[in-house]
Amino acid sequence: MGLFSKIKEGLKKTRDSVSSSIEKMLHSFQKIDEDLFEELEEILVLGDVGVPTAERICEECRRQVKERHISDPNEIYGLIRDITAEMMRGGEELNLSTKPSVVLVIGVNGVGKTTTIGKLAYRLKQEGRQVILAAADTFRAAAIEQLEIWADRSGCDLVKQAEGSDPASVVFDAIAAAKARGADVVICDTAGRLHNKKNLMAELAKINRIIDRELPGAAKEVLLVLDAATGQNAVNQAREFQHAANITGIVLTKLDGTPKGGVVIAIREELKIPVKFIGVGEQLDDLQPFDANEFAKALFEQETA
Repeated sequence: MGLFSKIKEGLKKTRDSVSSSIEKMLHSFQKIDEDLFEELEEILVLGDVGVPTAERICEECRRQVKERHISDPNEIYGLIRDITAEMMRGGEELNLSTKPSVVLVIGVNGVGKTTTIGKLAYRLKQEGRQVILAAADTFRAAAIEQLEIWADRSGCDLVKQAEGSDPASVVFDAIAAAKARGADVVICDTAGRLHNKKNLMAELAKINRIIDRELPGAAKEVLLVLDAATGQNAVNQAREFQHAANITGIVLTKLDGTPKGGVVIAIREELKIPVKFIGVGEQLDDLQPFDANEFAKALFEQETA
């Protein structure tokens, strides 16, 4: 299955829920008026695009309809696709410009953080990069064992210590291993406990100090993993984590199992954090680099003439 086909299939539930509703609604209108835009905004909000983002999309639609003298309601569908692609574009590339580069991965339990790390490691390994995984989520039961399984699956080295060890110490060991082995990327599994923000911030700050001291000037990504199925709650999580860490990108998982894929647009527009990857299945290669144009095309592909 090709890249676009994977994304299209992964967004099927959202497309069936949101996009088909928009398309049917547009077919029911003979002209473009304020009633149309009100219905459009309501559908977008129900699709977990969020109120501010839905308002922004509708406002831009109004502007372009007026500017381009559009009179056919069905032409609005294409406008929405182009507007959302433009809103989500920018910053998708992972910055791995130094050797080694560091990727910190955070997220609450259950969002698919460890699975995401394994899939990302596999992707980078397939690209010819040597990857070392750091098991720095040392306080969650079985986190180290789970990462060990993914290290085996992806064919990457794992650096670990005993459960309950200092996470920053694990990162230090992983960086030392990366230097010794000439590795390209260190991916660190870190904790993400929102109920203890002060400790989380202190822990991440300590890890960052270790990285800056041991790898001054290294390219560093801080990726937040979110579960798309939680809809607007994912936006709230991202907002909370923004205060605790310098998030450079979002990984949105489980898009294939939810009709709430519209949350991608809300996260990008409301929080100004680029989406780096999306998860559209359970296989090792189902973590896909985010492409705004392909995403919008897959989400708003018209099913009827």
